[in-house]
Amino acid sequence: MKKMAFAILKNDSTDEDGGFGIGVIDLNNITPIIIDCDKDEAYIDIDALHGRSQIEKKVRFSPDKAHATEEYYAYWIVWMAMEVNDKGPYYHAITASEVRVAKSEHRIKLGYKSLPEQVNFLDHAMKGKTIIAHMDARSKELLRAFLQQTNADYYANTPHDVLHSLGGA
Repeated sequence: MKKMAFAILKNDSTDEDGGFGIGVIDLNNITPIIIDCDKDEAYIDIDALHGRSQIEKKVRFSPDKAHATEEYYAYWIVWMAMEVNDKGPYYHAITASEVRVAKSEHRIKLGYKSLPEQVNFLDHAMKGKTIIAHMDARSKELLRAFLQQTNADYYANTPHDVLHSLGGA
């Protein structure tokens, strides 16, 4: 399996030696999950880590929801952090940000997403926070079912507070 990594370097490396890789953020325990509200499905799209998921391609995004008219597809980009404890791997933290894409036949579509929100939610997931209260109930249900089906053992090891945020126990 190919190991994927994403490096963000700090301005000042250790001892100012200019070394490469100092201050690297490791995204190996983060999985981006797309919730497609219109198709009632959830799936993994690893390209979302780089802002290039299937739903984001050929879309001109604006941070203004007014660009996403009533005729839009609704999605959630979910950041799922996983960890390992004495019981084994588990779903550690979940955050989600909204994405809307116009139902247009044009080559380049208009859409809504907040890049700062996406980055902040990714950061929160990496820090072990679960923030999904703003998601609709159906999307949480789809996510919960997807996580259970993807790996029942991970789901069984997941802390009660994370499961509770999904509407499960």
